[in-house]
Amino acid sequence: MKLEELGYKKSFDVFRNEQNLNGFEIGRVISEHKERYVIKTESGKFDAEITGNMRFTARNREDFPAVGDWVACSNYDSGLAIIHSILPRFSIIKRQAVGHFGGIQIIAVNIDYAFIVQSVDRDFNINRMERYLTICNTSKVAPIILLTKTDLVSKQEVENLKAKIGQRINYVPVYAISNQTGDGHEMIKEQLEHGKTYCLLGSSGVGKSTLLNKLAGSEIMATNSISESTNKGRHVSSHRELIVLENGGILIDNPGMREVGIADTADGLETTYEKIHALSEDCRFKDCSHTSESGCAVLHAIDSGEIEKSYYENYMKLEREKAHFDSTLAESRKKDKDFGKMVKRFKKDRNRNKF
Repeated sequence: MKLEELGYKKSFDVFRNEQNLNGFEIGRVISEHKERYVIKTESGKFDAEITGNMRFTARNREDFPAVGDWVACSNYDSGLAIIHSILPRFSIIKRQAVGHFGGIQIIAVNIDYAFIVQSVDRDFNINRMERYLTICNTSKVAPIILLTKTDLVSKQEVENLKAKIGQRINYVPVYAISNQTGDGHEMIKEQLEHGKTYCLLGSSGVGKSTLLNKLAGSEIMATNSISESTNKGRHVSSHRELIVLENGGILIDNPGMREVGIADTADGLETTYEKIHALSEDCRFKDCSHTSESGCAVLHAIDSGEIEKSYYENYMKLEREKAHFDSTLAESRKKDKDFGKMVKRFKKDRNRNKF
């Protein structure tokens, strides 16, 4: 398999030349298992691990390989590849680490498009959809909304949901599909571009793995149904895996996510909530918080019905979450910096006492 079939871009050659990496083989990380990786190169597929130096110099999770990464590696007779360097990423989809506020979990890297998958029955939640949109917009990844399990509701109900999405999100394509009947699958296949990388984002039980299997034409990923007792999806996909489809598209499945905490949103919120961002230009005060100020164009738009109150409330919730995350991250970085200074002083004092 040629590297281009895995999504390799010629722009990576510049970095390889600058870093003197032409003597290494180049591969792409297709799965990860607790700091052990599986990579695919032109020579084949290999289990891999990083060098001790990479592990020692890593400052945070982003310094370790992730599914979708391009890496420079060397192969050994044992069949184990050693990863020496990570090539620059052009996109990183990430969220807050569950149970660790201020921490980051990488979902996938080097992604061109993200399928945001929600079923039309129990899972449909436009507020959560906007969370996924925000992490995509932050990462500069083009989002595509997929509504699944359309065989469970009427066509009119599907159209009503699409109209509801259109009232709050009008810049993202929306497709309705059924994994049971196959409706919409051909339409999705037509969207897949050769050499482009797509990832599936959504809760457990919405049909992500089933869709991947249908697009791949084989049972690659294990699937399961919604739990009847809890109405929640069971976590069937236990890891992220990159699959090259027959038509040349590249797809990454992800374990279901019940919590979608936004992180490092940058201008992602402005893109997701472009209506509010545009209205804020007309607020009387430049630093308007859109909560109680007189002359607030956003509050006026809510009163006049120009924007939905739920749209505004979700925006404010994510803004507060972003502010909390930023402050927690800043505090964590300060602690790390202070700890680093303490270690340096300790080493300096110890060396001085030797003499």
